[in-house]
Amino acid sequence: MSEHGGCPGSRTLVFKDRDETSAAGTGNIQSQLRQWPVQLHLVSPGAAYFQGADVLLAADCTAFAAGGFHSEHLRGKSLAIACPKLDEGKEVYIEKIRSLIDDAKINTLTVMTMEVPCCGGLLALAMEAAGNASSKVPIKSTVLSLQGEILREDWVSA
Repeated sequence: MSEHGGCPGSRTLVFKDRDETSAAGTGNIQSQLRQWPVQLHLVSPGAAYFQGADVLLAADCTAFAAGGFHSEHLRGKSLAIACPKLDEGKEVYIEKIRSLIDDAKINTLTVMTMEVPCCGGLLALAMEAAGNASSKVPIKSTVLSLQGEILREDWVSA
C-alpha cells in the first residue's frame, strides 16, 4: 500500500507537454499521453486534466491497431480506455461518462472503437451516459478497421 492510500498505479499524474521535435531523426516517437491513469474504472472525472477537455474514449485495442494513434488521435486530448466486451461494471462507466459531461464540462467526446461488433458497445455506453446527462456535448464516433484504418468518422451527438 502506498502513502497516498491506494495502488501506486492508480495515482493521478499529469505529464508535462513534450517537445515534438526532440525525437526528430532518432526514430523515437514521443507519446502524446497527457495523464495517468487512463483506464475508465480508474480515472476521476474531477481530475484537472478532464476539466473543459476534448476527451478520447478509446476501446483498448484501438491504440494497437492504429499506427499513428498518438500523433493522429490522442494529441491534445485527455484519454480514457475501456473494453465493452471484457470489462465488468459497465454501470460505473455510464456514470463516469455522465460525470465527465456534467461535472468536468468536457468540450467534446470522441469514442474510438474497432469494426468488430462487440466494440460498438462502447459507443452505446457513451450515448446512454450522454442521454442521462443534463448538459450536452458533441460526440464523435471513429471506427477503425482491424488494420487501423479509419472506416467511419461521424458526429453522433445524443
